[in-house]
Amino acid sequence: MAQTRAAAIANATGGQTPIRLAAHFDDADQQRAAATLGMWVFLTTETLFFGALFFAYTIARSAYPDAFAAASRHTSVILGTTNTAILLTSSLFMALAVRAAAMRAHRLAAAMLMVTAVLGLSFAGIKLTEYALEYREHLVPVVDFAFAPDLFRGAELFFWIYFTSTGLHLVHLLIGIALVSLFAWRAYRAEVVNLATKVEVVGLYWHFVDVVWIFLYPLLYLVARA
Repeated sequence: MAQTRAAAIANATGGQTPIRLAAHFDDADQQRAAATLGMWVFLTTETLFFGALFFAYTIARSAYPDAFAAASRHTSVILGTTNTAILLTSSLFMALAVRAAAMRAHRLAAAMLMVTAVLGLSFAGIKLTEYALEYREHLVPVVDFAFAPDLFRGAELFFWIYFTSTGLHLVHLLIGIALVSLFAWRAYRAEVVNLATKVEVVGLYWHFVDVVWIFLYPLLYLVARA
């Protein structure tokens, strides 16, 4: 059995950096499939979570269409569009990192991962700047919110959903940045085994965060600009 597992590892790596198999896996393909499936299951639960927010948004917008349109005009479409471009670009570099890891080009994978992390940090910085601007404009519910009296209730509900959804997205993004940075460092130092599988799994998470933003962007920024 030990020889069979050793042969599987040798065949999977082509004599290069070894792939570490956990005791309950027969070969590298089975281990990779299990890791990928685990991430997909996790992302499914996250999709249900964000799906509830999107459903709440739909109901609220149908109840207060004018207020949602007016509130959306107070968001910064320039900053929102800039962040959308940044996040889409980060997805490109993450895809390149996955490709480099599959080719066992550790240094290249590390470089692509670092670019991805820097782009993620840029997104976070712009988003926090946007929050500061909205605070100055008295658009933060509970803390400091002021709006036209006839649209107040609907506009406040819009910004409740806005800060909840974008805040949760930002938390997920920061987790992704931490993971990407960790693997970039370990890949650069060649301290990680099963690099291709791990980067692929992190890539799935990163792309999920991007997809969530692709839905949030038009719903929050383009309501009154379509």
